Amino acid sequence: MVIYGTEQVSPEVIKINSSAGLAFFIRFSYLKIVSPEEICINAEFQDEKEEDILNAGMCYAAEMKAVEYLARAEQCRYKLMQKLMNKKYEKKYIEEALDYLEAKNYLNDVRFASFWLNSRKINHFEGRSKLLAELLSRGISKEDSSAALEDFYQDNSEEELCRKDYEKCLRAKKDQERIIKTLLSHGFSYSLVKKIMKGEL
Repeated sequence: MVIYGTEQVSPEVIKINSSAGLAFFIRFSYLKIVSPEEICINAEFQDEKEEDILNAGMCYAAEMKAVEYLARAEQCRYKLMQKLMNKKYEKKYIEEALDYLEAKNYLNDVRFASFWLNSRKINHFEGRSKLLAELLSRGISKEDSSAALEDFYQDNSEEELCRKDYEKCLRAKKDQERIIKTLLSHGFSYSLVKKIMKGEL
């Protein structure tokens, strides 16, 4: 591969025109072998060095697609990985791109989990165990899920959420047995459910 031209896009990103075909972009931090100083007009790269530059281009392409999704809404790493793989980006390039975005805090699972929890409470009344299970099912680690839940419950009372769910069941004219089953399925503990139903909380 011969470099026909380069254009500095940012201190970390350049556009390359080469004999490999169409122009492409790379971020220097994705390079493993080639140094940025080596990439100049008429420089020629073969074998591992050529592959290193092309790999950096693929990582940057995956990064840009990930940024496109992040610009629309908060994302978690697991779901973002799935979206990018569905777009036919290779996993090894996605991993590097997401590592970079996490390092820059553009991608943050705790922040996503906090956003999801606060959005969820608008239309759902659920207890800690249900919310934890929901976060884990979205690929959020137990550590990150627990951190987000601790933060969530500083501003939201689980007792109050359970009470609202109980009142919703009453409005739906459910009998006591069905109410208990519903509240338990929504992740509230049996002891909390009984206290709310007895008016002790």
